[in-house]
Parts: sequence; structure tokens; C-alpha cells
Amino acid sequence: MAKKFPALLLAVVVIGACAHAQSSSTLPDAPTPAPEASAPAPDAPTLRNVPRNLLHDQAGIWTFPMHINEGEAMGGVIFVFAAAGVGAEDRHIMQDHFHDQNTIDHANTASEGLTGLFAVAPVAFYGIGDIHHDEEAKRTGVMGGEAILDALAVNQVIRICARRERPAVDDARGKFFQPGVGFDSSFASNHSIVAWASAAVIASEYNGIGTQILAYGLASGVSVTRVISRNHFPSDVFVGSGVGWIIGRYVHHRHRDKQS
Repeated sequence: MAKKFPALLLAVVVIGACAHAQSSSTLPDAPTPAPEASAPAPDAPTLRNVPRNLLHDQAGIWTFPMHINEGEAMGGVIFVFAAAGVGAEDRHIMQDHFHDQNTIDHANTASEGLTGLFAVAPVAFYGIGDIHHDEEAKRTGVMGGEAILDALAVNQVIRICARRERPAVDDARGKFFQPGVGFDSSFASNHSIVAWASAAVIASEYNGIGTQILAYGLASGVSVTRVISRNHFPSDVFVGSGVGWIIGRYVHHRHRDKQS
């Protein structure tokens, strides 16, 4: 049965009400001792295990091509061809559209704000879960943060290798392997990869249709506004979104399989 994720604003109100109720309640005469909790698995999604899990994640991510099945290989081929198709239109799209400075500024503000929401979401989940003793929310927070760190690590390698110029450079030609780019490569989008990695964990753990629409809708907003703000080419956000989603799903499934 699909799980429901409460709105953040409602959660804040509930936190305050519960804290007040707990402080004013009387203690029972003979409290029942809580049963002993079983020791968590060595790679359970906890704060203590994050460094260990990150190492395991990176090993799994970079060796994934050695273990894929036929269906996964076909999905990868389709993704690569789709990215190439989008990339073929990069220059035309950026040259013909998105030149109004007011629109660019608003899109940039929106992309930064939405990405910020996804970046702090793991902290919010963990904090709310800790206050309410909600292990699922705490687990979501840890997995979300882990997915974001994994995705950023992978994307830094991609960016260093790609060294692609930004749309504002050289009439939006988007050349790759340019020595002057350094760490500011346009390919792939860090904002998109953060948003989609975080969204994938949230939408996978709280898998109600409403939560999925909200999480992926906001992540799509990040990707679209990064193009409208002329920070990235369409293929930059397409690849960043796809890689972020894949890594977010990978982190969630790895921990879910350990718990089942």
C-alpha cells in the first residue's frame, strides 16, 4: 500500500504540538520496559555508516557496467542515444531562445531555490524523524544525503573529463574538452543531479502518487530552469537528471534489499 508523506509545514505544527503535549503529560506509575532493539546491519542507512556506505556505493556505481543484464544494457544504450539526440539541438535551442534578461534572472533564482530545497530535504527528514522517533523518516534523510554525495562525486569525474564550455561562451557552441574550462564544466548539471538524486530517494521511500508527482515535478523544475537561465545546455540537464535519478534509485534499492 502506498505510503503518504506529510507536508513539511504541517509537520512543523505537529512537532510543536507533540512537544508541548509530552512536556505537560504525567508519567505512568509503572512504565513498561521497551524491548531490546536488534543491532543494525553494518551497512544500514545510519549517520555512523555513511562513510562506509559511500565507499560501497562508489564501488558499485563504477563497476556497474561489469554486472548489467541485457535489459539494463538496452536501457543504457537508449539513454545514450537520447542524450546524443538532445545534444544535437543544444546550440540551436540556446541561440534561438532564452534571451530576455528578466526571464533569465527569474529562472536562475527559481533553480537555486528549488535545488536548495532538495539539498536540505535530507536534513529536514532526519530532523523530523529524530523528533518524532520515526525511523522511516530518519532513514530517508540518511539515504537522501548519501545519494546526493554519491551523485556529486560521480558528476565531478564527468565534469573534469568533459570540460564543456557554458552556453554564454563562444556563441553557445558548447565545445567539449576545452583546457580553459577547469572545474566549471557545463556538462553535466550539478543542480539537476542533486535534485533528481534527492527526489528519487523520497519518491521511492514514500511512493504515493502524490509524492512522486511533487518530487519529480520539482526536480523537473530545476532542470528546466537551469536551461532557461542559460547556465546549461539541454543535454547537460538531461544527463544530470538521468544520472541523479539512477543513483538515487540505486541507493534506495541497495538499502531496501538489506532490510528485507
